[in-house]
Amino acid sequence: MPTTQSAAPKITLKDGATIPQLGYGTLALQPDRDVTDENTELAAKTVSQALQAGYRHIDTAQAYGTEPGVGKAIAESGIAREEIYITSKLANANHRPDDLKRSFDQTMTYLGVDRIDLFLVHWPLPTLYDGDYVATWKAVTELISDGRARSVGVSNFQPAHLERIIAETGITPAVNQVELHPYFANTAVVEACAQQGIAVEAHSPLGHNNAELGEATLQQIATARDRSAAQIILRWHMQHGHIAIPKSARPERMAENINVFDFHLTTEQMAAIDALDKGESGRVGPNPDTYEGV
Repeated sequence: MPTTQSAAPKITLKDGATIPQLGYGTLALQPDRDVTDENTELAAKTVSQALQAGYRHIDTAQAYGTEPGVGKAIAESGIAREEIYITSKLANANHRPDDLKRSFDQTMTYLGVDRIDLFLVHWPLPTLYDGDYVATWKAVTELISDGRARSVGVSNFQPAHLERIIAETGITPAVNQVELHPYFANTAVVEACAQQGIAVEAHSPLGHNNAELGEATLQQIATARDRSAAQIILRWHMQHGHIAIPKSARPERMAENINVFDFHLTTEQMAAIDALDKGESGRVGPNPDTYEGV
């Protein structure tokens, strides 16, 4: 039987909360990011399959359009709310404090909950909003005091962004969710987070467009361990202490991705995967220093 999420390790965050180390990502579960009845049903069906596969950590975002589907799946799952860890993220159009509060109310309505486990600033947007992502971070931290967020953090924040928000607010994010995979180890960010006690969460943990799954080194290790390349990559994340949120709409892949807690990579295998890092040239997603997207 596949290892279930309940048997997966949890990471203790600096605020004392715990987060399942392996979660389920919901980006691009729908043909578009519009909130429609059709999209809600589609996302709910897929997230329900992830819950059935054993995932208990679901990652969504205002910008994905999947919050209503996630909420519907959780409500219909029969699983106790306290057993499911929910993360969402602030959309880039909602950085001003008033927009943040309004959109957070909508997030809670979509998810059908009165408290969210983790809420993140999705992008720093240093070239927008007069470069004032500090005010956005401060407004997000206030969600803890009103009891509607257990933990708050950031996503795609570079070392300089982290240093600034901590210096100007005195509040350190619990999590930084960033692009991180064997071709892009994002070393500077990982080291900056380690210095501040910030948990590192990998989005796109398997790389982009499955390019890394055919990598010869990963294939060799996968063959030697009688595992898939995806399982090898996810195990690499687990042993590095990363949180990871792989996404697949295929039930068999969901089950495969969660079944990574009954084996360990050797020191040599870990080093071989580490050596695949291409530095900045391995980055596939947008650069947080210049990104202005939606």
